[in-house]
Amino acid sequence: MVSKAVAKYVHALHLKKYRLRHNAFLVEGGKSVVELLSSGLLTERVFLTAEFAAKIPTLPAKVPVEIVTEEELTKLGTLANNTTALAIARLPDETPLLPAPNRLLLALDEVRDPGNLGTLIRLADWYGLHGVVCSETCADPWAPKTIAATMGSFTRVAVWQRELPEWLDALPAALPRYGAHLEGDNVHRLTLRPGGVLIMGSESHGPRPEVLARLTQRLYIPGAGGAESLNVAVSAAILLDNFHREL
Repeated sequence: MVSKAVAKYVHALHLKKYRLRHNAFLVEGGKSVVELLSSGLLTERVFLTAEFAAKIPTLPAKVPVEIVTEEELTKLGTLANNTTALAIARLPDETPLLPAPNRLLLALDEVRDPGNLGTLIRLADWYGLHGVVCSETCADPWAPKTIAATMGSFTRVAVWQRELPEWLDALPAALPRYGAHLEGDNVHRLTLRPGGVLIMGSESHGPRPEVLARLTQRLYIPGAGGAESLNVAVSAAILLDNFHREL
């Protein structure tokens, strides 16, 4: 059985203030835990069901492993039902994200839904982006729901939280700053190449005015139906695909 002290520690990591205090976060589900174990991130402890443990060929020798029941595993984490694995990982050191030639950075402004944030990190991984910069008002990149939505991409995509207007002002003046906007240029009529920063705002309001003011080009996704708007992750996927047509 998992000790009360360990269970209390795991439950504390459900909350952001304790993730920051302990410099650790939770990874739930077999696929994500396997991705964690094969990455360069530090793993503090792993909890596995016996059935899932038998499917993993090797485990890092220095990582404490506890075999638990599905009921215990589910009670420890945030998932409605967890039949495989849960791990505690150390928060990575923040890496300053700076523009790189012929590569895009994705910047997110007030994207507060952890599922959307996780999907956007996964998109950054798919298109090989240089990283993701999140405004301080975004959802926590290390929340369990965010991590689950990345489907393992949290191990490969650098995430940096900064106040966006100040960060954008510190970038080279000639660097393109793109953003989605209803009054922008039709993205299907443009020839876009990876490079600069693509900024996506909240689904409800888009980027804040102070962020919009710093864009060098606004991009519009045309539609033929009656939907009022697109989900922010769907919008980002369409725009990113237009930047990477030559893949």
